[in-house]
Amino acid sequence: MPKFNMDPKKHPMPSQDPLVRNKNFKEVALGYDEATAIEEAKRCIGCKHKPCVTGCPVAVDIPAFVALVAEGKFEEAYEVIQRTSSLPAVCGRVCPQETQCEGKCTRGIKGEPVGIGRLERFVADWHMAHSEAAPTCPMRNGHKVAVVGSGPAGLTCAGDLAKMGYDVTVFEALHMAGGVLVYGIPEFRLPKDIVKREVEGLKHIGVKIETDSVIGRVLTIDELKEEYGFEAVFLGTGAGLPKFMGIKGEGARGVFSANEYLTRTNLMKAYEPDSETPIMHAKKIAVVGGGNVAMDAARCAKRLGADVVYIVYRRSEAELPARREEVEHAKEEEIVFRLLTNPVEILTDADDNVTGLRCIRMELGEPDASGRRRPVEVPGSEFVMDVDCVIMALGTSPNPLIKSTTPGLETQRRGEIVADENGKTSIEGVYAGGDAVTGAATVILAMGAGKTAAKAIDEYIRSK
Repeated sequence: MPKFNMDPKKHPMPSQDPLVRNKNFKEVALGYDEATAIEEAKRCIGCKHKPCVTGCPVAVDIPAFVALVAEGKFEEAYEVIQRTSSLPAVCGRVCPQETQCEGKCTRGIKGEPVGIGRLERFVADWHMAHSEAAPTCPMRNGHKVAVVGSGPAGLTCAGDLAKMGYDVTVFEALHMAGGVLVYGIPEFRLPKDIVKREVEGLKHIGVKIETDSVIGRVLTIDELKEEYGFEAVFLGTGAGLPKFMGIKGEGARGVFSANEYLTRTNLMKAYEPDSETPIMHAKKIAVVGGGNVAMDAARCAKRLGADVVYIVYRRSEAELPARREEVEHAKEEEIVFRLLTNPVEILTDADDNVTGLRCIRMELGEPDASGRRRPVEVPGSEFVMDVDCVIMALGTSPNPLIKSTTPGLETQRRGEIVADENGKTSIEGVYAGGDAVTGAATVILAMGAGKTAAKAIDEYIRSK
């Protein structure tokens, strides 16, 4: 038997039937079995220069863990991943591997890259199913660090610092740890039990988590440092403030931000019959936007019983910022794409209920500052879409609470915290990373920022 599997295509991911899964919230992808994982791992040719690692924001030793999978040494493979990634089961599911590690894979030059993300997911799931030993809590070094926010940036920073021996406390505003992992990403893409188990793993190594703790209201950054003795603070507060278009009718009943819609659905389980969280079960829904959040909202709406769900996006399919896999899954689940279309007004009845969405058709002109072709209105092309609910998925910006309660914290015009390449802010001992600094981005980039900041915090405290 040859050492390498030279099949040009990666092994497909088993998944639920599209017309079955669009009526339930069970995970879409079913995962590799052991035999498939081993065969996929054998497609890796072990490049000397490890180009895939350069595409990973947390620098997982990808060739090493994949080689161990090929040998059937799954727990050893997990240990390799866990050295640099605090959330492997999460990353294996939601990272945009196609533009990161897999985008650098040599096998992708003349075929499809190795299914690195699928293998990472397999390894993490195998570990959860088979490992009974709890992680060892490192010896404490006597120094305290506070982490504000329990999203991917905060959890990664907390995990890395705990492994170094720091006494770490994470302060989370909501009633459950996980940040965007629990309120923003749907159950069918990232089961909340997976997030819960990853968080429990961090607790086992000594990370303390305080929920229902709104920093800026319950405590300020200054109080954390001066009264509670935290020698450094990491701000991983994310970007949870939704954006709107500013068009007529946005205040009507039946208009949601994607943040609210997804939080009610994902974190508060509005889809369960006995849920105490009300949500409008509309029948004809327009989701405005073209990113991953728009796809998530549209697919949730379909599962909540909508007869038809539209994605309304002002550019063409080639410019959709969502992952290609998410777009394909949405199409398979009968989400209707209305491209080159831009809303101009939300129509309402006398009781302020949504009755329609007035739109105008667009065409693509010259490229704008982002490099994408600028959408231009087509005169006289207005039309009305028959909808009774509109979900705005236009991006988010950081919540201004931290800025308004932390004198001296420098921020950008839109509220993003100013931090250098190591996460250092304008206040001594205060670091930041993830969406709070960059604006809405990916889980793995936030994790990379948390990892970088943890290293910088360690150097800062040691220097004192």
